[in-house]
Amino acid sequence: MIVDAVLGALGALAGLGAIWASLSIRVVQQFQKGVVFRFGKVRDEVRDPGLVALLPIADRLRKVNVQIVTMPIPAQEGITRDNVTVRVDAVVYFRVEDPVKATVNVQDYNFAISQVAQTSLRSIIGKSELDDLLANREPINQGLELMIDSPALGWGIEIDRVEIKDVALPESMKRSIARQAEAERERRARIITADGEYQASERLSEAAAVMSATPTALQLRLLQTVVEVAAEKNSTLVLPFPVELLRFLDSATEVQQRNLLTAAAVAAGAKVAEEAVESGEVSEEELEPELPRHELQPLDDLLDKSPVGRPDSPDGRGEQGDRAERGARTGPDGDG
Repeated sequence: MIVDAVLGALGALAGLGAIWASLSIRVVQQFQKGVVFRFGKVRDEVRDPGLVALLPIADRLRKVNVQIVTMPIPAQEGITRDNVTVRVDAVVYFRVEDPVKATVNVQDYNFAISQVAQTSLRSIIGKSELDDLLANREPINQGLELMIDSPALGWGIEIDRVEIKDVALPESMKRSIARQAEAERERRARIITADGEYQASERLSEAAAVMSATPTALQLRLLQTVVEVAAEKNSTLVLPFPVELLRFLDSATEVQQRNLLTAAAVAAGAKVAEEAVESGEVSEEELEPELPRHELQPLDDLLDKSPVGRPDSPDGRGEQGDRAERGARTGPDGDG
């Protein structure tokens, strides 16, 4: 009987101990902090991870997660400072720094951070320009982080970082930006091409100076070009022709044409005079001083007297070509 009574008492004590342990012992995880309320009043001491002993009925434990929370900010539509409508979304990273403040000072710190982040994002859109949102986001991220962190400090929340994820533009603005980028690339291409042509012209100028000092080099270069063209087994061979010779032939042809016109005019005048003599209108004595004889210089003399490649007169003929023309216009007596 005594043994049974002892065993019953020990069982009762064990049951009471189990009930007391279930009411007073709590486990706090490594990524959590424990905030204890005793009769509804928060305790200043924050319980660390591990086993936590509480007073049954008097204490209540609330666990607070202190991990970094990743919260996406819904896309916000706004007008930038340069009057462009954009739609921007972002993401905010934060963690609980003070579990007591996060539990007591704000009802739901996740919802509070979300609302502050959305309003701050709208505000930062209106203060920024489109180019900054697209290419210079670092200062905007820092400004957005400061705007969110200001009220979060009173809630025991530490803002780790804020990043703008995407900037959605209207289709018309996308086309305008594409045209601007295309024009910029075309401008750079033209500048590079012009620079290459300028450098090539400088090299060609230096090569021309060297070849002018040694005329044989020009001939060798011509032969080398002929060899390069002939290496492709072409049936047509193109040889360059000196421009100076073309100018000289042009001026000689003009002089010859003028001489022919002068000779034709003289022949026509002589024919008219013969007809007048035959008809008896004038006598040969009266006609003799009026018909001066014109002597035309041959074309070979003009070619010998005209230098190749030195046009001195404004119309492309040389000085001696002008003299030849004046000699063709005047007769042996000096009359024009």
